[in-house]
Amino acid sequence: MSVLVKPAFYALRPGGWRDYVTLLHPPYTLWHLSYVAVGAALAPHMKWGLLGWTVLAFLLAMGVGAHALDELHGRPLGTRIPSGVLVALAAVSLAAASAIGIVVAADTTWWLLAFVVFGAFVAVAYNLELAGGAFHSDVWFALAWGSFPALTAYFASAETIRGAAVAAAAFAFLASLAQRRLSTQVRLVRRRLTRVSGSATLTDGAAVTVDADLLARAPEQALQLLAAALPMLAAALLLARAA
Repeated sequence: MSVLVKPAFYALRPGGWRDYVTLLHPPYTLWHLSYVAVGAALAPHMKWGLLGWTVLAFLLAMGVGAHALDELHGRPLGTRIPSGVLVALAAVSLAAASAIGIVVAADTTWWLLAFVVFGAFVAVAYNLELAGGAFHSDVWFALAWGSFPALTAYFASAETIRGAAVAAAAFAFLASLAQRRLSTQVRLVRRRLTRVSGSATLTDGAAVTVDADLLARAPEQALQLLAAALPMLAAALLLARAA
């Protein structure tokens, strides 16, 4: 019998500053910020300053605010961050991200406020599982953490939605859906499994021990590779635009 102790492969030892690093979900936050870069890079005109503000807004909203709410709701990462601090982090981060969106909307198009409102709503509704968890599903995750960043970044630059934006949103949706399907099994093994035992027999008669590591290894390695691949895709698109 063996079980995995860490609640996530990127989680540091609990306590102090390490809890705040774990709270950021570094590989996943970078993954989803990559969708922002993809959306901006596909827009007709590349606006680097606007991309910077959009990335900052999503870093605050997703990387800090949404993850603080998620940790407040059930402590899935097992951090020791006080609940009051988590509430403050969520409130300040979401407010700052919304403020950035409002300022950008005033300088571009007020239609961008629809994205600001949706982002603030879904960050709270998804992570606190409001309405009985109606917004906490694989589809909502793929929409909110995949399609939404890509569409927002594109619209902020282009002030319209075209075919490239729809295709990018579909790509981000499917990639995020794959992430969700893989991470669901990994979270089950890492956070809920208390005992596993048994063996599997191969065609050549060899026996393979079935343990927590076997159950989590393949999907977790796939997640790690995807978390490295998506930023590389975003970097390639940005380098192409810079050239």
